[in-house]
Amino acid sequence: MPRPGLQLAWLSLLFLNLVSGLAIARNDSAAACHELERIFQNFNVLSSEKNYTALSTENWSQTAWAKPSCIMQPRRVSDVQQVVRILTRRNIPFAIRSGGHMPSPLAANINNGVLIDMALFNSVNYDAANSEAKVGAGQRWGNVYDALDAYNVTVVGGRVLDVGVGGLILGCGLSYLSDLHGLACDNVVNFENKVVLADGSVVNANADSNSDLWWALKGGSNNFGIITSFTLSTYPIHDIWGGTKFYTLDQMPALFSAMAQYQTQSNKDPYANLIMQAFITDASIGAFINMVYLKPEVSPAAFSPFYSIPTVNDTTKLQTLTEFISGQIVPSVPRFDWFTTTLKPSVSLYSKIENVLNTAPELRTLTSLTAGAMALAIQPISARVGHVGHRRGGNALGLQATVQTWFTLDVAHYRAADDEAAHNATRGVLARIESETRRDGKYLPYQFMNDASFDQDVIGHYGAQNVRRLKNVQERYDPERVFQILVPGGFKLP
Repeated sequence: MPRPGLQLAWLSLLFLNLVSGLAIARNDSAAACHELERIFQNFNVLSSEKNYTALSTENWSQTAWAKPSCIMQPRRVSDVQQVVRILTRRNIPFAIRSGGHMPSPLAANINNGVLIDMALFNSVNYDAANSEAKVGAGQRWGNVYDALDAYNVTVVGGRVLDVGVGGLILGCGLSYLSDLHGLACDNVVNFENKVVLADGSVVNANADSNSDLWWALKGGSNNFGIITSFTLSTYPIHDIWGGTKFYTLDQMPALFSAMAQYQTQSNKDPYANLIMQAFITDASIGAFINMVYLKPEVSPAAFSPFYSIPTVNDTTKLQTLTEFISGQIVPSVPRFDWFTTTLKPSVSLYSKIENVLNTAPELRTLTSLTAGAMALAIQPISARVGHVGHRRGGNALGLQATVQTWFTLDVAHYRAADDEAAHNATRGVLARIESETRRDGKYLPYQFMNDASFDQDVIGHYGAQNVRRLKNVQERYDPERVFQILVPGGFKLP
């Protein structure tokens, strides 16, 4: 071990090298931005221009705001190809943004690098003959649903209208249609002849062409290339019954019990879907269930475990699926963090989780923060979801075909200075919950990427065999690991 004086000198030298490296990176990024500006006139917004701030802070949670050296908004696939070639040649870090809904820092933004904003890839084209829709990777789900409503069809997509198409699909994509038709990633017929690889070339990825890449992109996030458009299966679903049922927090024991009954009933109706959320630190909001039946049938029997529980408000009615989704609540607190875990549901386990959420000392830390609050989300997953994914060519998720819950803890607060405290406290609550699920033998290793926090090992939880297969795909399509190294944000291969 070095003597204290030598250790201090070594640390000083390391610090100077780090600062020097960052300065070089900033200068190189600026030079790359100027090169891009010369090639693509009026293509982007540099830090000195008026639209830069609006675009760099477009992400809905301030935790995902950043200061890129410049923002590139390509219009054509050839633009994306050229940008990738320039950035890889110059060794410039970059990020890719579809909608930017994930609150994880730098998942869809970057400091001192180039942000490739896919917003101009916003087409939606319906192919009635093949029951497919071709959708641009920068589109938002609300616009997709609006476009397809004219044909009385929809796709397996996001449950919040403002979520981006690309990020949701590459993270797997849970939908209100998932019990019926699987996850969003399982409904990609084709990564439409426009997957831009690290060398700037483009390939098709479907069941017949580059099928290994097609498999890897279904849950593989931003590790393999830039997707410019998706061909998705469509379904004749338009008129539904659904809405939101609101409850007081003292109904939580009854709600947990009803949820376990709903999830474990034999021959679960795949047309029924829901998500239950509860603001466990804020009784003024309480708990609510977004409940949907994908047919125009009032109060279907599938939801019978919940009907006897008193509500304080109930918006369920006959409406279109798009109208139902447009009623989803998006909190207005500026900073968010999410954690996810997976478990097998039971009344006794839910009771133990409720006890954790009532007694965990970390909650005092969270509520002491400015606007600090925690919510839970219970997302029921039927065994059918795993079976559908397998039938549709498989995916990288390692998902077991069994009844399960994708359980999420959401924490919100106001001040950037509280990010670390909020993150660590929420991680502590999650650890207590996972201790209970492991003790009951009901822990499942899967982690839902779209709801995961930045330091969760999502892809590692896909299983060793799938990780090896993903690395083999990476070796074939990105042997220099450009999307692993130059794209630092998001969930990387372990």
